[in-house]
Amino acid sequence: MIYQQIKELKSELNTFRPLSKEQEGMIMQKFRLDWNYHSNHLEGNSLTYGETKALILFGLTAKGKPLKDHFEITGHDEAVKWIEDIVKQERPLTENFIRELHTLLLKESYEKKAISPEGIPTTRRISVGKYKTDPNHVETQTGEIFYFATPEETPAKMGDLMAWYQEEQAKSDVQPILLAAEFHYRFIRIHPFDDGNGRTARLIMNFILMRFGYPPVIIKTEDKENYFNVLRLADAGNLEPFVEYIAQNLIHSLEIMIKGAKGESIEEADDLDKEIALLEQKLKGVGKNLGMFKNKETMIEIYNGSLLRLNTNFLNKSLKFNSFYSNTDITISIGTRNYSFTPENKDFSIERMQIISNDFHNKTGDISLNYKYFNFKHNYLQPFDFQSIINISFEKESYIIAFGNSKLLERPYSEQLTEKEINQIVNEEMKRHTKYIESKIKEMQ
Repeated sequence: MIYQQIKELKSELNTFRPLSKEQEGMIMQKFRLDWNYHSNHLEGNSLTYGETKALILFGLTAKGKPLKDHFEITGHDEAVKWIEDIVKQERPLTENFIRELHTLLLKESYEKKAISPEGIPTTRRISVGKYKTDPNHVETQTGEIFYFATPEETPAKMGDLMAWYQEEQAKSDVQPILLAAEFHYRFIRIHPFDDGNGRTARLIMNFILMRFGYPPVIIKTEDKENYFNVLRLADAGNLEPFVEYIAQNLIHSLEIMIKGAKGESIEEADDLDKEIALLEQKLKGVGKNLGMFKNKETMIEIYNGSLLRLNTNFLNKSLKFNSFYSNTDITISIGTRNYSFTPENKDFSIERMQIISNDFHNKTGDISLNYKYFNFKHNYLQPFDFQSIINISFEKESYIIAFGNSKLLERPYSEQLTEKEINQIVNEEMKRHTKYIESKIKEMQ
């Protein structure tokens, strides 16, 4: 039943293909952000979803977080982008491919704390792009040792894995979900590298799925126990629960991609990690409300924690109306400084947004997001213009979000905006735009 559901969803997705460059870009950006955050967080990375997003989209580092955690995210992001490109090139999966992927992921060799076979604390040199030179067996929850392939066995076992893959993927009745999930498990059982095996396994699994026209599977960090439990069942000889687990997550990815193809929202505002991030922000503010006032430090903290996300959400959703109009213009104002650019001129870029962010850090001020649309295009409607404006003002003890002069919400500097609030703010403005167009249609009826 589950495989039939995947088949039907894949068929539905195919009816929307090829997607526009804009649609594909927005959908894959969401997958890439989720993939980077969750796959690294599963392995202990400390960056929150918001910090991961700020790092990837704007190059902003998280204050007080380890440099290594930032490198893990940027390395993983490079690997994901590389996979996206390689899928289009139809490059085959080989051992060289896997070693190259591992090099992109971990970037450079480093030292890692470890326990020797004799139980003595030590350090190990982690080499990138090379198979392991020391055993990397692990201790299970019951105290037993779970044995992966030895360093001596690894080259031959990897050779066998690639031969198995080449044979399976060439079959006329190949089932991509079965192939991808089983490759993931077989790779993990070998554990060919000194570090990064889980992230590499998930990267290759998604490469296989994407080669067959499927979206990537995202294993969410809050579902970590279920993921590890089905892996343990596979270790005990029962692979089916693991394959079904991957299949269920593929269904979720297919549903997201179909929503994006239909032009519907693909935001997941109720993700547990985002709620946890909200709780963390609220806890930071407990007992501090009376002592937090407008100053450069508090303004930058709100900008990094909330306004970057609000800005990105607003611009991405506003883009969806572009096709209705002949021209558009975007202006982002910080204090008395204005930054005007248009998506058509390709000024709407990460580099451009980084410049704006840097300027805000240097010279803080009130912010205005202004998206102008000119000359509505339709044979039977009179041309008209529309303007979306979100203003953020910084008062003595709080910051205010407003549509033009109409105040929407006010928050003390101790509280960041939640993902749900950001979606509500932006969606409200998108609804206003939609209703305005509908009113013009009614005028003609």
